[in-house]
Amino acid sequence: MIKTILLLSPVYVTLFWSISLYGNEKKYSIPRLFLSRFMLFPLIIFIGHFFYFSHLTTIYPYFDSLLQYASLLVFPVYYIYFRLLTVDKVFSLKTHARFLVIPTVLAAIYGIGVFITPTLEYRTWLFNENAYADSGSIRFLEVMRALIRIVYLIQVLVSVAGNYYLIRKHDEKAEQFYSDIQDGRYNNANMLNLSIIIMGIAAFLFTLLGRQFLMYRDMLIYVGWTVFSTMLFIIGYMGITQKPVNPTFDMESNVDELNQIEEIPVGVQQKILKKMLVQFNEKKIYLNSQLTILDIGNAVGSNRTYISAIINRQYNQNFCTFVNSYRIEELEKRILENPHLSYDTLAECCGFGSVNSLKRAVFAKTGMSVSEWKKQL
Repeated sequence: MIKTILLLSPVYVTLFWSISLYGNEKKYSIPRLFLSRFMLFPLIIFIGHFFYFSHLTTIYPYFDSLLQYASLLVFPVYYIYFRLLTVDKVFSLKTHARFLVIPTVLAAIYGIGVFITPTLEYRTWLFNENAYADSGSIRFLEVMRALIRIVYLIQVLVSVAGNYYLIRKHDEKAEQFYSDIQDGRYNNANMLNLSIIIMGIAAFLFTLLGRQFLMYRDMLIYVGWTVFSTMLFIIGYMGITQKPVNPTFDMESNVDELNQIEEIPVGVQQKILKKMLVQFNEKKIYLNSQLTILDIGNAVGSNRTYISAIINRQYNQNFCTFVNSYRIEELEKRILENPHLSYDTLAECCGFGSVNSLKRAVFAKTGMSVSEWKKQL
C-alpha cells in the first residue's frame, strides 16, 4: 500500500499543478501557462513508472515508448521554461525547436525499433533485460535504450547548468515574475533551479542504477519518489505565484512599441499621460505594492504597450523606475515626518511591499544604502 501511494504521489502532484496552472494568457503569465504543459511530461513519466514498478506487464508496454520520449523532453522543456522567465517572451517552435530535435529523433528511432520487434520478445525484454539476448531487434533496442540513457544524463547536466547561467545573467527578469518592482534577492528563481537540481541529481542516480535494480528495492523508491514529489510540488507552487506580467519586458522600449506610439495622435497621447498622472499624483496608485503595468492600462483605458512607450518617451524611464520614483518621493516625505519609523513600516506604507524592494530602489536611485540616504536627508 505504501509503495503504491508513493508511486502515485508524483502523478497526483503533476496532475494537480497541470490543471491549477492552466488559464487565460491575459490573466496569467506565459511562463506559468507553459509550466502547466511542462507538468504533463513528468505526469506521463511517473504514470509509466507506476505501471512498471507495479508489475502491470500488460499495460506498461503501451506506455514505454511514450515514457522514453517524455523522459528525453522533460529537462529541455524545463530549460525552455527558464528561457521564458528570462530571455524569451513566448514559446515558438521557430525559436525553441532546436532544444527538442534530438529527443524527437531518438524517440522516433526507438519507436521504430519497438515496431519491428516481435511483440512477445519486446514485452518479455521490458521486464527482463537478459531475455532474447541473441535477437537482433532486441540488441537494437538495448543500444537505443543505452543511448537514450546517456543523452538523458547529459540533458540533466546541461539543463541545470543552462538554468544557472540564465539566472546569473538575467536574474532580475526571472524574479520580476514574482515581484512587480524588483523585489527580493532572487530567492524564487534560485529556488526553482535548486528544485530541478535536486530532482536532477535524484534522476541522474536512479537512471545510472537502472529500473531493474530498483524493482525489488522498495526503500530506494520510497526515498526517490518522495524527493520527486516534493520538488515537483515546489516547482508548481512557485509557478502559481507568478505575476500576470513581467514588467521587465514591458519596460523595454523596442521598435514595434515606438512605431505603435507614432500611430497615436499627439493629443491622444497627452490624454493618456494626463489620466496616468492623475492616477499617480492624486490617487497615488503607486502605493499598491502589487501594482502592474496592466493595472495602469486598465485605470486609464489604454494598453501596456502604449503606457510603456509613453513613459519611456516622456520621462526616458522604464515602468519600474517610473513607479519607484513616486515611491521614493513618498519614502522621503515619510522619513522627514517621522525619522523613527521602521523599515518594515516604511516599505509597507510607501508601496514597496518589502524592505528588500525598498533598499534596492533607493540604491538604484541614489547609489547609497537606505541608512546613508536617510542621514543625508
